[in-house]
Amino acid sequence: MPHKPLQTYDRKMKRLVTASESKAVTADGISNIITSNKNHPAYSVEEVNLHIIYQEELSLEAALATLKEEYGCERITIQSGGTMNEMFLREKLFDYVDIVIAPVLIGGKDTSTLIDGTSIVSEKELNKLGVLRLISCDLLENSYIRLKYKVVS
Repeated sequence: MPHKPLQTYDRKMKRLVTASESKAVTADGISNIITSNKNHPAYSVEEVNLHIIYQEELSLEAALATLKEEYGCERITIQSGGTMNEMFLREKLFDYVDIVIAPVLIGGKDTSTLIDGTSIVSEKELNKLGVLRLISCDLLENSYIRLKYKVVS
């Protein structure tokens, strides 16, 4: 199924525009939010360096392509929760994983994890696993640990 063109909310024009119509600055320091929520709270934020890409149906692959083609993004950082991490992982869109472990134990059956979402329940789904190779392990201040991995499959 072809994807609908990505649209951006232009605050000055007060309407959705295609990415190519947008006059957003493409230099470093621009924050891009990709959402399928027309009522996302970011629409009320008045920041020059905030760019909101709206998709009627979320397509991470199309969003990444737009970020590269329309905004010149070569590398992005994803700071999200377990549900979004699961989506990127299952679609094989991670190249590297950088994890900071805090010296705190949190528990509970409803506590989010690094990878939430749909469980892998059969052998044929094993190709959805994210196999990692450790690049570095650094001890940070206050007993924090930073782990950097390359995604190998």
